[in-house]
Amino acid sequence: MCGVKGLGVRGWLLLGLITVIVLAATGVWNPFPALWDWVDRSKPLSDPEPVWQQRVGGTPKSVTIAGDTVIVEQRTRVEARSLATGTQLWERKADWAAVAGSERAPVVAVGKLLDKGYEVLDPVTGVVRRRDERAIAVWTYRNLLLDAYCVRSTDCTLRAWDPRGSTPLWSAFLPGVNSGVLADNPELLGTRRLGTPRIDGGVAGPESVPPLLGFPVDDRVHVVDTATGRVLQNVEPGREERLAVVGGRLLRIAATSRDGTCQFVLTAVDPATGQQVWRRNGVNLRTADYAGCVQREDPQGARNVLVGVAPDGREAVLDGYDGRLLQVGAEGEKLLAVDDRYALVRSADKGSILGRDLSADRTRWTRPAGGKTGAALTPYAALIAEEKPSRLIAVEPRTGRELVLLRTSANALAVGPNGMIIGEGREIGYVRWGAGAAEVPPPDEGAVPVPDPGDTWRPPAGQGSCGPKNELCADGK
Repeated sequence: MCGVKGLGVRGWLLLGLITVIVLAATGVWNPFPALWDWVDRSKPLSDPEPVWQQRVGGTPKSVTIAGDTVIVEQRTRVEARSLATGTQLWERKADWAAVAGSERAPVVAVGKLLDKGYEVLDPVTGVVRRRDERAIAVWTYRNLLLDAYCVRSTDCTLRAWDPRGSTPLWSAFLPGVNSGVLADNPELLGTRRLGTPRIDGGVAGPESVPPLLGFPVDDRVHVVDTATGRVLQNVEPGREERLAVVGGRLLRIAATSRDGTCQFVLTAVDPATGQQVWRRNGVNLRTADYAGCVQREDPQGARNVLVGVAPDGREAVLDGYDGRLLQVGAEGEKLLAVDDRYALVRSADKGSILGRDLSADRTRWTRPAGGKTGAALTPYAALIAEEKPSRLIAVEPRTGRELVLLRTSANALAVGPNGMIIGEGREIGYVRWGAGAAEVPPPDEGAVPVPDPGDTWRPPAGQGSCGPKNELCADGK
């Protein structure tokens, strides 16, 4: 008895630990799994909390809302989860994954690096809808899936597919694509989006295919009509030029060093005829790094529009189709995000964000914001990322009406018609519109603030005189 009393606190703790280990080893009682679950319990990603929150197998490379599912691309595998509950639907090994198709009929293309071919999967079941064993590159859009295969390095075929189709819509010859296996969405000659921290570059998901695409092959640019597959141009840039394909036009951007600065000349050509359709001098599209005015970057912009800096230092948005100035910012204003309908601008005093309608060139809404606030535009919402306090906000792009306000340090990963996916590390969660917002969207709007963006594009074969945004036709048809 005296020996037991003399154990002291440490002795009793050691005896208790030995007892627990013996009980766990014999299967009588094992508290360790429950204890680990308590220690490893996830903290809520945001306040208000997401509808659901799950820990995925690895840090996501990309997250996309595909209809009623969430596709999570990781380093060596891809998984699908239910948008309603977050429950895992399927998982498979893959080095890359990309979503094509609209929210009503999406598919998932997956493949392995250094291996030719890919598979097209149903996002809900993971069942293979179509399999290809030759392609070295795949490009995914809302209304089209493109792939390319080569029988020789100088003999390649570009094919277009309906995302859920089983036979090609058209095919086109290209004298090469590039060396090696290129996986999903290799870069083409277009525009590069304005980026911001805490909002993923692919947050908007797949976009509609542009009317023209520019494929770089052996220092030349092959311009392909995506409606017919016809190769319209095979152009070699000049020594001081950079080429880009934007808004149904082939843009020739010339940068010349003169008087210690770069002098820019922007010329737009109709690829079908080879004729110049518009020209602008002095607009800096930020393609050159001022080291001899060598142009190493694509112009900034999105869809049919370009972002440049006027000679007086003010930022401007140009229509790629006809060269019109859609917006010229005031002195000191900073353009944060743009598409071919709206622009988000930080005011000169850095105290607010302005929502601008490009079709009317006017400010439609204003809301307070800090100097380090970032923003992005998607088809369904304008996103705003704030610091101190750290918040994510989604608003309706046209009116500025608040859809969701989250106190969170997480990133915005994907946006859909009714909400968005946020994430931090391996944790992801789904937030529906209305969480923490000052005003919940009326139910009869279906929480879809803007029309389907697929309706804004017109391929060159059907443009006529209306332009790629149909903006020149009085009846809108």
